[in-house]
This record gives sequence, C-alpha cells and structure tokens, in this order.
Amino acid sequence: MRKATETRKTKETNIQVEWDIDGGSPSKINTQIPFLDHMLELFAYHGYFNLNIQATGDREIDDHHTVEDLGIVMGTVFKKAIGDKAGINRYGFFMLPMDEALALISLDISNRPFLGYEVTITDPLQNFDHVLVKEFLSAFTLNAGITLHIKLLAGDNTHHILEAIFKGLGKSLRMAVAYSATEKGIPSTKGVI
Repeated sequence: MRKATETRKTKETNIQVEWDIDGGSPSKINTQIPFLDHMLELFAYHGYFNLNIQATGDREIDDHHTVEDLGIVMGTVFKKAIGDKAGINRYGFFMLPMDEALALISLDISNRPFLGYEVTITDPLQNFDHVLVKEFLSAFTLNAGITLHIKLLAGDNTHHILEAIFKGLGKSLRMAVAYSATEKGIPSTKGVI
C-alpha cells in the first residue's frame, strides 16, 4: 500500500498528515483555515487520494506558518508514500477549466524539486491570503521532490483561479502516480529517480 503518515510539531504549528495514494475514500481535512480546507478537499477528490489532515497554528499572527508547514508535511508524506516509484507514469499534466479560469498544470516526480508558478491574481479573497498558495506549493514541491509548473491561461475570479489550480494539481498528480501499462521498473533511463 502506498500510504504514509507524518507529524510536525513546532512552536508555531502542530500538523499531522496521513496520505493514502490509492485510498479514494472521503478525506478528513481540518486546517482551521476554511478556504484551504476547501481547496485540499478538491485536490484529494480529483486526485482520488485519501487525505487525513489535522493542523493548528499561530493564526493569531496570520496563516503563513500553518500553510507553509502543511506544504512541508504533505511533501514529506507524499515522498514516503510513493516509495521507489517503480512502475509509475512519473509525468502528469492537466488543463483544467473552472468557469472563466483556465489553468495548465504539468509535473514530474523527478526528485528534482522546482516550482514554476506563472499566476497573476489581482483581486483578494475575503478570508484567505491567495499569496500563500505559492508558499504552500513551494514547500510541497521541495519536500516531495516534484518538478511542478503551473500557468494561468485565463481567469479573473480569484476563487475560480485557485480552484482550477488545486483540481488540476489533483488530476495531474493522479496521472503521474498511476501505474503504467508498459513501465514495470523505475521510469528513468538512469535506473533511479
């Protein structure tokens, strides 16, 4: 089973994540940040993942520590759960429309972390700092060992833009972690990822 758990407790946050890559059952997500919970529920649903997340943090300061630390823990858990990567597709991509928004997501489970984030948002959300999405994704990709490119092709509604990104990330990651019909070993000419 491709499943792992991780806990991170600091003076700023306390985070527990359990990720079953092949779970597909309803996720239980509570970060105390309702908009982030919503985005992660969409990510898990469209990726067919089972995510159990409990996170608390020093939100009296702001949401930054909780969001960034959650990215760290989710990346660490993903890297544990995916294991040696034998037989997976490795690459995933999706172009996801969400009403007027259109996001292109492309990724490689390469063990070479990189985030390309070409997203410009001008309108703030009422209860979440959208700038933290990049912080979350940066921490996630670094700790998961994923090369991730996200490009916003269209959109002016901030909620729709972020929803397209999280749904598209779920779809892309599902494609990458799925077992290949042809590749049985490590999906690299080097023989290791």
